[in-house]
Amino acid sequence: MRNMKLNRRDFFKVAGVTGAGVAANNAVPARAWQSKAPADSCGCLVDLTRCVGCRKCEESCNEANNLPAAPPHSFADPLVFEEKRRPDVDAYTVVNRYFTGKTDEREKPVPTFVKVQCMHCQDPACVSACIVGALSKKDNGTVHYDVSKCIGCRYCMVACPFEIPAYEYNDPLTPEVRKCTFCFERISKEGGRPACVSVCPVEAITFARRDDLLTEARRRIAADQARYLDYIYGENEVGGTSWLYISGEEFKDLGFQDLPREPLSQLPETIQHLLFSYLWSPIALFGLLASVMAAVKFKKNDDES
Repeated sequence: MRNMKLNRRDFFKVAGVTGAGVAANNAVPARAWQSKAPADSCGCLVDLTRCVGCRKCEESCNEANNLPAAPPHSFADPLVFEEKRRPDVDAYTVVNRYFTGKTDEREKPVPTFVKVQCMHCQDPACVSACIVGALSKKDNGTVHYDVSKCIGCRYCMVACPFEIPAYEYNDPLTPEVRKCTFCFERISKEGGRPACVSVCPVEAITFARRDDLLTEARRRIAADQARYLDYIYGENEVGGTSWLYISGEEFKDLGFQDLPREPLSQLPETIQHLLFSYLWSPIALFGLLASVMAAVKFKKNDDES
C-alpha cells in the first residue's frame, strides 16, 4: 500500500488550510454593533428629593400584578426600613431608606428613600442573554417577559447588571422569572401610566417620553442647584435606562451601582456576530473536524500497511 504517513507538521498544515479555506469562502465583513434602543420610548423620572417613603408604590404594584396583598411587613410598617431589601418574586418594587449624614435645622438625621425596580435598560443585557427570546425590548420602553417561551435557564439573572430578575424556586412545576413589568398592558393604552406613578401622593415619579424626562431632569437641576446633584442616573449607565433618577445625595451612598456607559449587551452580541454570521464559523469547524478524521484514517491505514 502506498505510504500515507502524515506527520504532525503536515497534519496541522492540512487542518489549518482546510479551516482557513472554508472560513475565507464564507466569511463576511464584521458589522459594527448597533444599539437596538427604541427611538421614542417611555420612561420614568424618580425625584429622590421628593420621595417620603410612604410605600404606596409598593402597594399599588402588588395590586396591579396580583402579588401578595399582605407581605411580611405591612405597607404602613416603618420597621421594614431597618434592612435593605431587593425586589423578588413577590415584590416587583421596594423602597429602601438611607441616612447619608444630612440633617435638618434641629440636627435630626434626614433620610433619603430610594425606589428599586427593573430599570428597563435601553439595550438590555438580559434580552441578549436570553437564548429563546423570552425577553424582548418593546417600542414603549418595556423589557417584556414572555413566560410561554421561557425555559428557566436563568441566564437573564446572571446578565442583569442591576441584579433584578428573580426566579420562582419554590414552584417546581411552572416556575417563572419575575420582575417589574413596567405595567406593559397599562402603558400600551392611550394615556395609561404605571400603577406606581398613578398612586404617588408627592409626584416623586414622572411618566413620559424618555427624551422629555431628560429635559425635565436637567431643568430641575439647573433651577435648584442647591437641591440637586448635577447628574442623572440612568441617562448613560449601561447605555441608558428607562428609569431615571435625580438626587440631592451622592448616588453611591444610596445603593446605586457604579456601572460603565457602554451597554453590557455590546460585547456578547459582537462576538456572536463574528462567530456565527452566515454560519461561517460552524462550517469552518466542520472542515477542521473533517481534516482531523482524515488524518486519523490515513494514520490507521499507514499502520496497517
